[in-house]
Amino acid sequence: MSRIPMTVPIVEMDGDEMTRVLWKMIKDKLILPYVDLKTDYYDLGLPERERTKDSVTVRSAEATLKYGVAVKCATITPNAARVKEYGLSEMWKSPNGTIRAILDGTVFRAPIIVRGITPYVRTWKKPITIARHAYGDVYKASETRVPKGSSAFISVVSADGTEKRLPLHDFECDGVVQETYNLDDSIFHFAESCFSFAYSTGQDLWFATKDTVSKTYDRRFRDIFDEVYAEWKDRFEEKGITYFYTLIDDAVARVIRSEGGFIWACKNYDGDVMSDMMATAFGSLGLMTSVLVSPDGKYEYEAAHGTVTRHYYEHLKGNPTSTNPIATIFAWSGALRKRGELDGNERLCSFADSLEKAGIQTIEDGLMTKDLFQLSSLENKRCATSEEFIDGIASRLERLCK
Repeated sequence: MSRIPMTVPIVEMDGDEMTRVLWKMIKDKLILPYVDLKTDYYDLGLPERERTKDSVTVRSAEATLKYGVAVKCATITPNAARVKEYGLSEMWKSPNGTIRAILDGTVFRAPIIVRGITPYVRTWKKPITIARHAYGDVYKASETRVPKGSSAFISVVSADGTEKRLPLHDFECDGVVQETYNLDDSIFHFAESCFSFAYSTGQDLWFATKDTVSKTYDRRFRDIFDEVYAEWKDRFEEKGITYFYTLIDDAVARVIRSEGGFIWACKNYDGDVMSDMMATAFGSLGLMTSVLVSPDGKYEYEAAHGTVTRHYYEHLKGNPTSTNPIATIFAWSGALRKRGELDGNERLCSFADSLEKAGIQTIEDGLMTKDLFQLSSLENKRCATSEEFIDGIASRLERLCK
């Protein structure tokens, strides 16, 4: 079989620790034998981010704006311990946060369903995709401790110098105060990305806030979603999908009772919490896809989990690990499929489908990494090392691609 040609490259963002090790194995054993892979490569490993003063992260995001599709390996967001371990000149920001800001994107996360790993919520039969607004709220908040006897206000000074001063609280004891904000432009882009993604995937879209309590802040989100939906309403009806708004607490109850199969759009903090809850409830972060989508149709695919530090330290000692590569494999397949769709390359799309099928078949045939072995209810299952598992996928992929 001749290798599948590519005309436009994918932006490739390499990463850190154990996922970086798996990244190379996936390329060498699962992709390069079948695809004449063209990538615009950026090393987002922490040493290179230190060497370039993090400009490499910015350049990788700008390249994504240029080429439209990227695939990213998991990366370290350094804390104080990591600064010391890697000898960093400063505590570099999260690469994901930098890329999200430049793409102005929305994060969509969905579980990978495999036989033998049953969701903890027995009603769930289909994946539930979490759409997380990746801007503002507590992640951009200003906050401080407040001593007893203080008074707190929100002060807004307009361009002409006029001040609007809103009383917040008179503190009868010590306390804390936090201010959050958001931008209409960002909320519009969030809404547009959600409706566009729901339409392209043929799924219903749910959105939830708490506008009965937050009558200005959360209400602004609801109003903007209503405004954007007016532009999508006819297309949604033609495709037979719906948009549904409810309060966040009602949404949680409805989600638990549902069978799944929809997109649940959440504000930043809600999406952060609910995406991890959804991953655990469906099985594992190692079985969770993640794609960042900009409002103008740029895509960055990645695994939802981290760099698996503990396994990496064992790897450095020469010990075998049993690290789950499925989410990283699905990041590659997602990027290859999207590249194929945009370029009209049906062979590339078909290969991406086969790559995912081979991964799922391997698990359902009973060969899996330790994390999945502990979750699976299959009777004839075997715990494999990282390399054994990828080799198992490779053998099934070879049969599918003949």
